[in-house]
This record gives sequence, C-alpha cells and structure tokens, in this order.
Amino acid sequence: MPDTLLIALFAFLGAAAAGLLGACVLLMIRRRSLTAHLAVVAGVAVTAMLAGTLAVAQAMFLSAHDLSVVTTVVAMAAVVSTVTALLLGRWVVARSRDLTLAARSFGDGGDFAAPDGPATAELAALSRELAATSVKLSQSRDRERALESSRRELVAWISHDLRTPLAGLRAMAEALEDGVAAEPDRYLRQIRTEVERLNDMVGDLFELSRIHAGALTLSLSRISLYDLIGDALAGADPLAREHGVRLVGDRVEAVPVEVDGREMSRVLGNLLVNAIRRTPADGTVAVAARRSDEGVVLSVTDGCGGIPEEDLPRVFDTGWRGTHARTPPAGAGLGLAIVRGIVEAHRGSTTVRNVTGGCRFEVTLPATEG
Repeated sequence: MPDTLLIALFAFLGAAAAGLLGACVLLMIRRRSLTAHLAVVAGVAVTAMLAGTLAVAQAMFLSAHDLSVVTTVVAMAAVVSTVTALLLGRWVVARSRDLTLAARSFGDGGDFAAPDGPATAELAALSRELAATSVKLSQSRDRERALESSRRELVAWISHDLRTPLAGLRAMAEALEDGVAAEPDRYLRQIRTEVERLNDMVGDLFELSRIHAGALTLSLSRISLYDLIGDALAGADPLAREHGVRLVGDRVEAVPVEVDGREMSRVLGNLLVNAIRRTPADGTVAVAARRSDEGVVLSVTDGCGGIPEEDLPRVFDTGWRGTHARTPPAGAGLGLAIVRGIVEAHRGSTTVRNVTGGCRFEVTLPATEG
C-alpha cells in the first residue's frame, strides 16, 4: 500500500477516535449552555488533528522534530479556537437571553420588542416570528375583551328582559287567581303574548349557544335565492303591515346557492324583522340578491336613518341593540349575532354600511356553479 494511503488511514483512525470521544462528551452535556457545546466542537476539531498526527507519528512516518513542531502548531490552534468558540458562545447566549426576556414581556401581557443589535440569521428569524405572534396575541386579547364585554352586557340585558315579563305574568296570574281581573280575556291574551316573547328569547339563546359551541349542523341543499327570499318576504309581510312598512323584493336574481334552507330562512327572517322594526311607518325595506366576484350577495336595506359610525363595528356583536331603551321592540340583541354565526358556518361573511336614509346589511355566500 502506498505511504500516502497509510498516512491517510492512520490520520483518519486517530481523528475518528477523537470525534467519537467528542460525540460522547456532547451527549453528556446536551442540556448545558451553547457556549460549552461550541467549546467542545472546537476542542474536537483540534484534538482530531492532534490524534491523527500522533497516529501517523506512531507509525514512524514523522520524526521526533517534526512531531514537536506539529504539536506546537496544534496547541496554538487549540488556544485560538477555544477562545473564539467561547467568545462566540457567550455572544449567542447573551442574544438568546435578551430574546427570552423580550418574549417573556409579551407573554405577560405586553408587546414583543426585538432586542437591539446584530443577531444570527436564526435568531433574527425567531425574532420576526415572535413579533408576528405578539401581534396575533394582542389581537386575540382585544377580541377576548370585546367578547367578554358583550357577554356581560348580554347577561345584564337578558336578566332585565326576563325579569320584567315574568313580574307581569305573575301579577296577571295572581289577579286571575284572586278573581280581581276586570277583563280576564284580555289578561289571558297578554299572558300568551308574553309567553311567546319569552319562548322566542329562549329559542334565540339556544341557537346562539349552538353556534358558539360549534354544534350547528348544516343540511346543505341546492336552493334558488329567488324562492328563499320570496318565502321570507311572505313570512315578514304581516309584521310589515302592522308597522306600516313596505317590503320590496324586485331586484332578486334567481341564482342558486348551496345552503341549509332552514337556517338561511332564519337569517333572512332576522334581517327583515330587524329592518322592519327600525324603519318608520311609510318607510321601505328593500331586499336584493345578485352575483358578484366574491360570490352571491344578498342585501336588506332599511330606512332607519343610519347607524353611528362608531357603532358599525359592533352591530353583529352579541347583545348589541343600538339603543339603551329597554322596550320589547329593541329585542334581546341576539338576532344579528345569530345571523353572523349562521352565515359564517356557511363559509360566508356579513357586513353593514350606511346608505342614504338608512343602512344596508349584506350577506355574502359562496357561489354555486351552474
């Protein structure tokens, strides 16, 4: 075998032994600081070189003088490599510690601010990801606070709306029981009206709880919006006549949609009832449906006079009523929240904006081919 191959073989064996030893050391200190790991790696590199040199010298390929020279060079390299590894390790560890403290700040409720100064590409990428996560977490906190606020308002309003009719029902029942009711038939009709209103409120609460729990099951079928809107207008016509409001639905295209007919009928019903109650007598509520680039857009336009700009983002929040009055027409503030929940379950979206004389609620649903 040529001398060059023998030298390479002995050098490889010596270096491999040093590398195996270094791997064992790294395994033992795997939970220690990065500085220690870098020092071991630098030590393995130098030790591998020295072990290979000693193996070659042992095989009589190096003289004593040459071995002394090589050993001295390797020793100097070991010193420089170790110092460099320690300095690099301390710098990386310091940057990691600063990053840890910054991450802890947004975990405690603050915003993430990346540490000043240069950083490795990996630490810089981690800083960017933490910054993006901080933004998302801040948005999530804002949503949670808004949701908690709406829940508190809902509990307060529902408690009030339940207490008032229940007190009236008890008073009327006691009057009938004691025989002091001047017009028993009128009392009975009023009791029936209050019971129906309470039943509607409980139904809305149940529907909203299903939506929030993700338990709303849809039975999708292909339906024409023209038929869906026609049925909804027919159902809302008695309420519109009672309030002296005109219903208009002459801008409805016969476009097909894949929806749950029962749930979408509830969406349309809630939007129409809301629009009729907010529109003054002799006003108009217009329903339209058309195709758009986003899908199928269904709109309900009322004559309420408009919604304050600061209230527009809250219109679909649970418990929002748009008025501080505690009158039955104000509702429980659940109808539009149910609308949004059902539409989002259909992978659609809801919006509202002011138009001349009122506001327009729009529901966008995914388009159906054909």
